[in-house]
Amino acid sequence: MIDLNLSWLNHHLFTIGESRISVAGLLAALAFIIGIWWFASLLESSVHRLTRRYADEPWKAARIHMLSRLLRYVVWVIGTLVGLNYLGIDLTSIALLGSAFAVGLGFGLQNVFSNFASGIIILLERSLKVGDFVDLQSGVRGHVREIAMRYTRVTTNDSLDVLVPNSEFINGRVSNWTLDDSHRRMHIPFGVAYGTAKELVREAGMAASRTVEGILDVGRMRSQVWLVQYGDNSINYELIVWANRQLTTHPASTHAKLMWALDDELARRGIEIPFPQRDLHVRSGVLDVRLQPEPKAAEAALTR
Repeated sequence: MIDLNLSWLNHHLFTIGESRISVAGLLAALAFIIGIWWFASLLESSVHRLTRRYADEPWKAARIHMLSRLLRYVVWVIGTLVGLNYLGIDLTSIALLGSAFAVGLGFGLQNVFSNFASGIIILLERSLKVGDFVDLQSGVRGHVREIAMRYTRVTTNDSLDVLVPNSEFINGRVSNWTLDDSHRRMHIPFGVAYGTAKELVREAGMAASRTVEGILDVGRMRSQVWLVQYGDNSINYELIVWANRQLTTHPASTHAKLMWALDDELARRGIEIPFPQRDLHVRSGVLDVRLQPEPKAAEAALTR
């Protein structure tokens, strides 16, 4: 028979308050906590699978994602506390020890704690959700793909993932293009030569808006052409359109599509797109003086 001596499992390691922590107790606590964290992750992924049913309703999918992430955090905290209490560890002593430990690390990890708290606020306030198209004060623009404990993953239209600290969404300016209404009005500036009939320019602009799929033209959301300025070299207009969610979340490509369509429609109607010009006024008298040789030089030339 193999005699296994497991007495080392009862070896005393340290004491927390009135609780004596042995090797077996520490291993059991670690196993329990790891199991709780695994269960929390499994619960989150199970709830998150429901978002596939609402692919056509982004706001419902975003709320389910928020619920799954909150459930994960709640299970982490409650499960860890219940597990430690069940194993006979004095939670009051842990709280005192944790407070002292937090004071020691607070100065070095204050940004981490700030981002964690900001992430909780974002999830509770629902001011930001997965699928939103945001424009940050730092210049980052893209779709929100994940709201984690410390950061939010924003994917740009160039498929570049940017990890933005959660505190930036709380302390900085955030333009959420799809918070409530997914339809947005866009201004496309362009200029034509002086003397061009306004009605013809308007006709070209309206025709251009109809060629781009996703431009709305119902109710109050109708395309318009505005005359906005008499420029130095051109009369400046703006094509005003209402774009659906797909076009709204890709502003650069939408602008390019509308400019392409505008160029085609203006050319089809023979409307000139001017380029910068400068008028040069020359005084002939000044040039005559400059072109004439100096008297002394002329006399010297004649005596040679």
